[in-house]
Amino acid sequence: MVVEDLVMRYGDKVAVDGLSLTVETGTVTAVLGPNGAGKTTTLETCEGYRAPHGGRVRVLGLDPARDRRALLPRIGVMLQSGGAWSGVRAVEMLRHVARLHAHPVDVDLLVDLLGLDECGRTPYRRLSGGQQQRLGLAMAVVGRPELVFVDEPTAGLDPAARRGVWDLLGRLREDGVTVVLTTHYMEEAERLSDRIHIVDSGRLVASGTPLELTRGPSSGARATIRLVVTEPFPPDAPASLAAALGEGTEVVALDEVSLQVSGPADATTLGRVSRWCEEHGVLPESLTLGQRNLEDVFLELTGKELQP
Repeated sequence: MVVEDLVMRYGDKVAVDGLSLTVETGTVTAVLGPNGAGKTTTLETCEGYRAPHGGRVRVLGLDPARDRRALLPRIGVMLQSGGAWSGVRAVEMLRHVARLHAHPVDVDLLVDLLGLDECGRTPYRRLSGGQQQRLGLAMAVVGRPELVFVDEPTAGLDPAARRGVWDLLGRLREDGVTVVLTTHYMEEAERLSDRIHIVDSGRLVASGTPLELTRGPSSGARATIRLVVTEPFPPDAPASLAAALGEGTEVVALDEVSLQVSGPADATTLGRVSRWCEEHGVLPESLTLGQRNLEDVFLELTGKELQP
């Protein structure tokens, strides 16, 4: 899948602003972004629901808008909600969708793998949110798609059900299926994805493997230090602390009383932060050290937490 210089507008508002990204065949690729970043609009364009206002999109070598009839049998789409009649029973709906495809996956296998046997005769409207999510995923993959778009696949699921979904996505990758994933669970993206694209304000702000993103530009191990103080920092605090720490470190203000330092994972960095606090009369409320994770990267790049 290739997106080149994609532009999408809603009236005068630019939702996607020259976005380019690539999804390699046979991988699990996560597209992450804060609310309003443009990721949903981008994926809806890739799925053929919207025509681009500018740029170029190719999915399995096809134009999703112009070649929609040829593309639809080859992809699966899991919606975050909806997609089934309110009164239909869960397994009945899945069997109906399976009959629409030439070579569907065995329905009983999917029912067992995703734990749908417990609610197979329950009308869709009476399913819990997690059960609806599992049915939606089953409906997206039952037709043996070459590429599947999965939107928030584990929202509302308990840990056991979440592991079942993860196992299914892993099996799809092993079978050569390309998976494009959106999720607000950072652990899920970091664990499942071969590659991650982070989108903000309609543009691609970072792209790489989970390891590349969390290690940053340095080849060595990196850590994060979170400094929380009792009184608001002065405006120049991030620049001042960065100057005291020297090259190879980055300082980001998370809010008026919290700073995040990314740098070498050694005791020297922690000691310099402590000395800076003493020299500037700053009273720490907490000072914590840990390895940088995907959530840290996301906060640094967007200044926002990932929300459902």
